[in-house]
Parts: sequence; C-alpha cells; structure tokens
Amino acid sequence: MRAKFPDQEGQIDRDGVKLHYEVYGNGPETIVFVPTWALVHSRVYKAQVPHFSDRYRVIVYDPRGNGKSDRPKTVDGYTLDAILGDLDAILSATQTDRAVLVGYSFSSFVSFVYAAENPERVSAIVSIGAWAPFVHGFDRTGTEETDENGRPMGWAKDSPDYWRRDYQDFARFFLNEINNEPHSTKQFEDSLEWSASGDGDMLAMTMEARSERIVTEETYRSVRCPILLVHSETDVICPIEGSRKIAELTGGQLVPFARGGHAPHGRFPARFNMVMRDFLEKHLTTNRPNPHTRPAREKRALYLSSPIGLGHARRDLAVTKELRKLHPGLQVNWLAQDPVTRFLTANGERIHPASRRLANESAHIEAVCGDHDLHAFQAIRSMDEILIRNFMVFQELLEEEAYDLVIADEAWDVDHYWHEHPDLKKAPVAWFTDFVGWVPFQENGPYEAYLTSDYNAEMIEHVENHPDVRDRAIFVGTADDIIDESFGAGLPDMRSWVPRHFEFSDYILGVHPSSFGTRDDLRSEFGYDDGRSTCIVSVGGSGVGATLIRRILSAYPAAKAKIPDLRMIVVTGPRIDPAMFQVPEGVEMRSFVPDLDRHLAACDLALVQGGLTTCMELTAAGTPFLYFPLRNHFEQNFHVASRLDRYNAGRRMVFSECDPDRIADAMLAELKTPRASLPVAADGAARAARMLSDLL
Repeated sequence: MRAKFPDQEGQIDRDGVKLHYEVYGNGPETIVFVPTWALVHSRVYKAQVPHFSDRYRVIVYDPRGNGKSDRPKTVDGYTLDAILGDLDAILSATQTDRAVLVGYSFSSFVSFVYAAENPERVSAIVSIGAWAPFVHGFDRTGTEETDENGRPMGWAKDSPDYWRRDYQDFARFFLNEINNEPHSTKQFEDSLEWSASGDGDMLAMTMEARSERIVTEETYRSVRCPILLVHSETDVICPIEGSRKIAELTGGQLVPFARGGHAPHGRFPARFNMVMRDFLEKHLTTNRPNPHTRPAREKRALYLSSPIGLGHARRDLAVTKELRKLHPGLQVNWLAQDPVTRFLTANGERIHPASRRLANESAHIEAVCGDHDLHAFQAIRSMDEILIRNFMVFQELLEEEAYDLVIADEAWDVDHYWHEHPDLKKAPVAWFTDFVGWVPFQENGPYEAYLTSDYNAEMIEHVENHPDVRDRAIFVGTADDIIDESFGAGLPDMRSWVPRHFEFSDYILGVHPSSFGTRDDLRSEFGYDDGRSTCIVSVGGSGVGATLIRRILSAYPAAKAKIPDLRMIVVTGPRIDPAMFQVPEGVEMRSFVPDLDRHLAACDLALVQGGLTTCMELTAAGTPFLYFPLRNHFEQNFHVASRLDRYNAGRRMVFSECDPDRIADAMLAELKTPRASLPVAADGAARAARMLSDLL
C-alpha cells in the first residue's frame, strides 16, 4: 500500500505515445521527479514523493518504455529530443510554469539539458547519481567473462544483444549492481518489480537513440539555477567524478554519500530527504515552522504507540499513568494513528496534530492480509514507503519542538533510521518491544530464511555499532520469554544476545485483573451470572480478524449443541462492521465494548486471534481461551506461542484444521478442564516507568 495516493492523474498524447503522470499536493512551488532510464519507472521516487508533497506540488510521470506509459516501437521514439519534449509537455499539461527538476542517473542529464534550453522554466535541479556524458565510465576490462557454456557473466551481460536474449537475467544483474549496499534486499526486489514491464528490445533502442545527439560541457556551464548533486562513493554504475565535474562546471553543491550504491535516495532515504529538503529551503520559499523554544521547567515526552493492535495503546497508557506519578508535571503528547487515537482521546490524552500527517499502518496491514493469513515479516518489509514517510513527520516534529524524552513502542521507523543516521537523533529515546528477532517459517523455503537473517543481521549491527542510540531498551517480559531460536546462520542465538542489550520490565498490562474486584462482582455487573456459559470472541483492533469471526460463527451451532447453556458475544473491534456477517440466532454482535479487558476477566471462555496483549490479559485473569494464530504471522506463531506455553495458558488452534466440530470440541474441553496458569506480573507498568524516570 502506498503512503500517499495522487490528488490527480492523467495521460497526455505525444504524437501517439501516451505518457502517464501523477500530481500530489498543492504547494506554491512545484517539484518534477524526472523519470530515469526506462529500465524502471516513476516508483523509484516512492520514498520522496509522500514527504515533499506535504509542502510542495509534486509531479511524477513514467518514461516512454515503462510503467503506465506507452512503449514506442522504433529508435526515434526514444531520442533525447523526444524525452525533452515529454518533460516540456508534462509541465504544460499540468499548468506548471516553473519547477524544481529532480533527476536520477540518466534523467540528471535530461534535467541539465532541459534547464540549459529552458532556463525560465527551471527553478533548481537536484541530481542523484549523475550520468555525465563527458566523463569516462568505469573500466570493465577483465570483468566481462563467460561461464563453461559460453553464457555471459558479470558485466558481459551489459550489451544490447544480451538484453534482447535474456532481459530478465540482465535486469537482475544490473539492478543488483545498483543496489550494492549491504542489506538492500528490499530495494533490489522493488527495482526488479519495476523493471518487469520493460523488455530488451525497448532497452536497446533507448541506448541506440542516445548516440544521436552530442552534449558537451558547455551545455552544463550555461545552467544558472541552484544545483544540488548527491552521489554515493560506492556507486559502481556512474562514477562520482561525473558529479564532481558537473559541480565544477555549474557551481553546484555536491553532497557525497559515503555509501548507498547507485540509488542513495532509495537505500538511505532519510538522509537524502533531509539533504534535499535543506537545499530547497535555502533556495525556495517554504512554510516550515521555525524551531520551537519553551521554558526549561516544563518536562515533555513524545509517545509513539504502535497502531498494530490496541494492546500497545493500553500498556502505553498504563506506563504513562505511572510515569506521571513520578513526574506530576509531565506533559505527554502522542504521535499515533487510528484506532489508537480514538482510544487515547477517550482516555483524555493529548494527540499531537502532526498525527494527522501519518500514513496509516493498520490500513496497510489490512490491505496485505489474506483469509486468516498475514505474512507479518513481509507486511512490515512492504511498509517501507509508509515508514519513511512517518519517520519524516516525526523527525521534523522534533526539529520544530523540544522534548525531554521520546518513548517509542515498536516504532520501527524511528529505531531504524536513528540507528542508520545517529546524528539525526534529537532527544533521548526509550525503545519498547515485546519480541526481538524475525523468524522464518520452514515451509516458506530458504529465501525467507535468508531475508529474515539479513534483517536480523542489520538490526544487530545497528545496536552493536551504535549502542548510544537507544538510551533505554526495554523488553516487555522477562528473560524467560525470549524464544529459543537463532537470529540466523552465523548469527547469535536470541537468548544470549537479547539480555546483553535489553532491560526487562516483566509483562505490562493496561490494568491488572487483580484490581477489578471479585469475579462474582464482575459477572454480576455484566449480567454474566445468569447460569449461562458466556463466551467472548475478540479479534483485535485491525480488520484482519474478519475471517476468524466467520469461522467461529459457523461453529456456533455445533458448539451450542455441545454446550447447551452457551452464550456467545462477538466483539468485532473498531475497524470491522458487525453488519457484514451472517449471524446465527442467539449470537450477540458488538462493534465496541468499553473495558473489554474486564469483560474478558468475567467471562467463562474466550476465543481470540493470537495477539500477545489479549492473550496475556486472559492469562492474568485465569480465563480459559482458545487462540488462533494467523498463518505466516511469525510473532504470533513463535514469540507469542512460546510465551503462552511458558505460562501454561490458552489452547493453540491451527485455523486451517479447524472445522466447526473441532472448534466446538476445544471449547468444551477448555470449559471442563481449566488450566493452572502462571501468575502475570501486576507491576510491569510501574517498573517500566521507573526505568523511564531516569531519562527525564
């Protein structure tokens, strides 16, 4: 799912070639991201568009030859004049008199030529990994080899003949060279996907067409607008000497990146976005607020609460209440998303206005889930565009306002980008998590094992190389709750590594059931003392649980036959409409139940998904429950299941094996033979607050 969708999109016809464009935002200044070589399309700028469209009008378009634009069938359809004409036509079609041009690799060259010929229409140029026609490329001598069957290897694949013979193999090779930075698997996969709609014939024609016009240094010297050049020193496609020469010719500002391959804006988007932002603010009119100052006596914390499930919000609120006991004057602002914002607002908390700018992570999770299937690892990987967008919102907030502490409950974006660029850190940060380590499913094959190991390795490098980024790392649990797994081949095991880098708060409940009063009083309060066996079905705060609700509703008749006094209450949560289900007679449907944790403590049985918070609330209350972990959800199937086994709590159900009779039998068994679970800590929130108190 995208972090932002276009406000306008359309097509223009250029002599029978249709070009697709998109417009985002409505700022007073316009930025045009010019498409690069047609091996890929406009999505190469996905980490930039959502952020810059907050304050600028942003235009992207697909090149002729890829994406949603047409593919000319002759060489003259790909000439520089045709491509320059495309840029001019896009500006005219979008009624853009003047714009910042952002060019990447080949389109850096396009941007400079266009600016030289149309100076009145270009207000600035931002160049990434510039291809400079007057600078010699890398010497590939000795790297053009063949295998035992005579097939090209390495740079021998970089020829039009081979592109036509095996376009996909060339694309894999070349895009791997572009994304040569360690831990660039996602950037490589994205690039490969963007190349899929191209072909070798088209690519060969683009190169043949380049030779039809000569551009010299004089063209670059004539460009007078402000210029920013960003180039990685590890670029093996276009040497950084090209950008150095352009800076010399134009007086432009060169910002070298020590790392980043040929796509530093993709591999290190936080750094690139900040550099480009500062450049534009220096040379263009902007509306960004000035840094905020405040009296030193007022203590302020910014709390980031994960939107994936309301359980995080409940525990975060509990920690906040305990922290206010230690610091009575503490002001807490929340940077959060729906449905967390609804919960916090109902509890009188202050939601920071910047929250409205966040891209919704829950909506993304719902968009990528299947029928009781959520590949949690891939869901977070594919959320990279959303995460960089939200990190930029967070980072600019901290630049504009002063905070004494940032509390980040599984705010993956902040943890990742601050570790990647420690100099961006603007306040002490406490990092909360209830699991550490991505875990592959054996049935998903070796590639998933490779990916999870690579992600774990990067996380380990971040933490070990920059231990001062997290001022406090708090594991919500005990050392016994760490699963007995390795981070991957050649990496440490989790049980030895995690205790060296985390403190333990024990488990944190929003409210411990011991404070609810007696079970009899609760049952009387909710009307559960009428002799029936009350079963509550709850699937959390996202829309992922609709399939489980349907399965449980289908099992209700069989369960009712085995448990004649059964009363079933289904709580759909804030993002699922109860009206979408066919409900058997006798089942009560509710979209929202205030104080659901108290109802779970009062009922006789619960059927839940597999989220840690709800399962631990049930464990603490001593309520029997069945839990149905989502297929491919590594956290629920490994981390949560291991913890529940330790507590001797809940009956794990395999959704794919659960027909109505099996669900009914399991419900009856749990009612007949309750488990003796281990006690759950009642002071986890207070312990966590004491850990945070030292940072204020």
